[in-house]
Amino acid sequence: MSSSVVTHSKNNPSKRLPLWLHKIKPAIWLAPLALFFYLFQLAPMIWVFINSFVYEDEYSFENYHEIFDSSFMLQGFSNSLWLAIWSSFIGLAIATLLVSSLRRIDSKIRDGVIAFTNMSSNFSGVPLSFAFIIILGVNGAFTLLLKQYGLIDDFNLYGQWGLLTLYIYFQIPLGVLLLYPAFDALSDDWQAASALLGAKTWQYWTKIALPVLSPALLGTFIILIANAIGAYASVYALTNGNYNVITVRIASLVSGDLFLEPNLAAAISVILMAILAFITLINQWLITRSYHAKR
Repeated sequence: MSSSVVTHSKNNPSKRLPLWLHKIKPAIWLAPLALFFYLFQLAPMIWVFINSFVYEDEYSFENYHEIFDSSFMLQGFSNSLWLAIWSSFIGLAIATLLVSSLRRIDSKIRDGVIAFTNMSSNFSGVPLSFAFIIILGVNGAFTLLLKQYGLIDDFNLYGQWGLLTLYIYFQIPLGVLLLYPAFDALSDDWQAASALLGAKTWQYWTKIALPVLSPALLGTFIILIANAIGAYASVYALTNGNYNVITVRIASLVSGDLFLEPNLAAAISVILMAILAFITLINQWLITRSYHAKR
């Protein structure tokens, strides 16, 4: 009997480990991820926050005063928020319709569409801008075709509406991928039951489907806004930095040819993080309210 116990303990060295080591074992496995998160997420944010208050080797609020006193900087924030909100709203609406349609088609076709969506969600940056220039530029194939049939007189891809089109394009695949699992919460029987009770399709969506999907829709909307505000490569490649968005302003302050003001760029980044944090808090508040309303 005693020999079997000894053999069992030898075959299971974990049994000989102290109790405190068993308790911290999960934390040990988590340590590499925590270190990675600190080095590449928290440490840069802390550095940016501290240096945003440094002005001519002294701590002050001068960088923030300069931002709020500059109409050019405020225009950058305004343009970024305008593009982010509208592209997220339109992209979310289109993605919702696409995901709703995907649930009604054959599984093989659906898997192919999801695979294509996954691929197109990674098609961004300079290649995406180059593709848009070829298709919708001044001498783009689609632009010339529309002009030939008199459907448009002029379309400026390099201005506000052209950038909005570009943003909407890369928002749709991300929205589809984020919303696709959320639609599993809907049951086909709900729509059939509502139809038997005399409800029309739009009543089913407004009274049943959308309230159930509201947390996922709000969460996806926030992620799309963050994705759009942080876009840089596509905008810069398309406009060569001539359109005033805040990411281009930050880049010009840390890698420009004339003036390097990393502390001012840090202050802009802090304001941008504060805006995203505020939007996220509103999103969490709305989601909490929607959960309480369902109960």
